[in-house]
Amino acid sequence: MSKVKAWISAARLRTLPLSVSGILTGSAAAYAGGFFKLPVFLLAIATTLGFQVLSNFANDYGDGLKGTDNKERVGPARAFQSGLLKARELKRGMIITTIITLLLASLLIFYAFGNENFLLSFIFFNLGIAAVIAAITYTVGRSAYGYRAMGDLFVFVFFGIVGVMGSYFLYSQSMGEHIVLPAITIGLLSTAVLNLNNMRDRISDAKVNKNTLAVILGAERVKFYHLALIVIALCSAVVYLWLEFTGWPHFIPLIAFIPLLLNVIKVLKTKDATTLDPELKKVALSTFLFSLLLFASNFI
Repeated sequence: MSKVKAWISAARLRTLPLSVSGILTGSAAAYAGGFFKLPVFLLAIATTLGFQVLSNFANDYGDGLKGTDNKERVGPARAFQSGLLKARELKRGMIITTIITLLLASLLIFYAFGNENFLLSFIFFNLGIAAVIAAITYTVGRSAYGYRAMGDLFVFVFFGIVGVMGSYFLYSQSMGEHIVLPAITIGLLSTAVLNLNNMRDRISDAKVNKNTLAVILGAERVKFYHLALIVIALCSAVVYLWLEFTGWPHFIPLIAFIPLLLNVIKVLKTKDATTLDPELKKVALSTFLFSLLLFASNFI
């Protein structure tokens, strides 16, 4: 495999649609409120993709160093684990990605707030720094929070609350009355993707002391945790769409929950969690579909 393909593999392109779901959702709400600005949208998408790629490089690097990615791992082979990229190469890639992403974040903040709102610019730039730190320390370092059952919380906060509510605020410089509801939906669905990953890797993670919630809850209880994530996400979406009701086409985004409910049935019935790998793609793409349909519903 060439170096280019190795870097593409390390970037984990299949995770990228999920990462922009929060931006699409916040942008959909901004469009409905008359706040949408195309440059903010494009810069927000580019910045979010940068954070996601950085996180993927860091996960490859951190899990590789800790020996979590080994022959017992079920999912796709990692670049470091497979020897396609060396540790120093991934570290250099993380540094370059961080610089590019923070530059994009700076452009986004400047365009959104200009020179007049220094305090808001300061707050959002520090949110960017926090996102960089969160992306790296998920698996890197002795205190990696992904090894202490805190990954779910961080995914919920950064993919849901920060992604949706933060992007909406970049457009409107205000906090919408109901924007927390779709933020909860995207945050919980994103957490469900991570939970599926952790369910699949539960046994191998336990062997290397990676204490995810799946490891702590065990094979059966983690299934009901997954059920709760999907059901609460659905309820939050229904309430938001009802409160923002402008016509029946506004409920079209709920179509995305059909494969999500089928996923829940699959999870509850499965006996071998290692077979759940295809379900990650199903939930990630369903989350992206929800955000895409929410955006598209503005034009129906």
